[in-house]
Amino acid sequence: MSKRRCKEPQVPVGASVDEELQVLRERLCREALPELPEGLEAQHKHLLELLRRTALHGESNSLLIVGPRGTGKTMLIKSVLKELLEEDLDQTLMQVHLNGLLQTDDKIALKEITRQLHLENVVGDKVFGSFAENLAFLLEALKKGDRSSSRPVLFLLDEFDLFVHHKNQTLLYNLFDVSQSAQAPVAVVGLTCRLDVLELLEKRVKSRFSHRQIHLFSGATFSDYVERAQRQLWLPATFPDQRFTREWNSSVKALCKDKSVVDVLQRHFNSSKDFRSLHMLLMLCLSRVSVDKPSIKAADVLEASRGLFSDSKANMLHGLSILELCLIISMKHLNHLYHGEPFNLQMVHNEFKKFLQRKSSSLYHFEQPVVLKAFEHLQQLELIRPLDGSGAHTQREFQLMRLLLDTSQIMEALQKYPQCPTDIKQWAMSAFG
Repeated sequence: MSKRRCKEPQVPVGASVDEELQVLRERLCREALPELPEGLEAQHKHLLELLRRTALHGESNSLLIVGPRGTGKTMLIKSVLKELLEEDLDQTLMQVHLNGLLQTDDKIALKEITRQLHLENVVGDKVFGSFAENLAFLLEALKKGDRSSSRPVLFLLDEFDLFVHHKNQTLLYNLFDVSQSAQAPVAVVGLTCRLDVLELLEKRVKSRFSHRQIHLFSGATFSDYVERAQRQLWLPATFPDQRFTREWNSSVKALCKDKSVVDVLQRHFNSSKDFRSLHMLLMLCLSRVSVDKPSIKAADVLEASRGLFSDSKANMLHGLSILELCLIISMKHLNHLYHGEPFNLQMVHNEFKKFLQRKSSSLYHFEQPVVLKAFEHLQQLELIRPLDGSGAHTQREFQLMRLLLDTSQIMEALQKYPQCPTDIKQWAMSAFG
């Protein structure tokens, strides 16, 4: 008798693809914390001890985490907060997360602090004389039990250098002042890419800062970057369909060795070592996976990269009218003729009229007000800009301008422009020849 082989259970391909996409999208979108890279153990221990002392003993502190983008500043603080969570200290330590890109002035920041501390009802319609009074009231409201002790608060300031530009640096002054004077247990942690950020602080603010700093430097190599890409796309051994897992992981391994894919990853690595940009690239690749095409191809990676690196100004040109496109070409002609000297509307219009008289049979002649409107639209789109100091009182037709596009951007737009007349393309080629 022949022995029967144990067959693996057959799972429909469609179900496997759906499950696989769900697993990988969750991994990329939720950005699960990776293992702490080698070399950051000392920084992790330092930050953990500082926040632990705030949470357990009410010890106030201030600290800056400084380093280029992609070096792991956010990952470091998240890993420390995760460890505090495992120690159940997150219940003691309240957190306020502020971002300099979002909280653009102190009034917005104060509202966000109130919201995150859940003190909207306590504040109500109260009127405060100053920012300091308002912040002091919020911290006072966090006192618990017999009002003899306050709940410690961690203020986490992402894009810290942008808070420096707030009027009088009031937010930073008050936060550092509270942390130094021990009015309430507060830890202030700033994250920034600027190495010279301390030089931007006012003297009174700097004097209240503890001058503790943690510096992070990028130690990631290109091989680490490729390995991370492969690891992010790798299906775990626990995935239900074992056959699909083997086929998928095998295709991912081959993909990461493909020369064209390696070239794309090298370009991204040279541009930014930030793993978040890598995750965005991989998400765009995953969006092209389907039941009919259950794997990522090299062409998908190239297309996703093209989308991420697309030139916004070149894309903007695709939506211009024929008249506006002709004005851009006229400007390029003038740049070539006068070796990059600035131009005005009158010069551009004259150049355009020469083209109409010489070559074009596909365009009507446009009246001056229509041309002026098209010219103003190009300025609104920031494709051209007035020359600095050219004079706000100068008549619009004679105000000197500069073109903010290069030859490659215009040529790319012409190639993709829908139903662009041939004589305009030929005119453009003569300008860029």
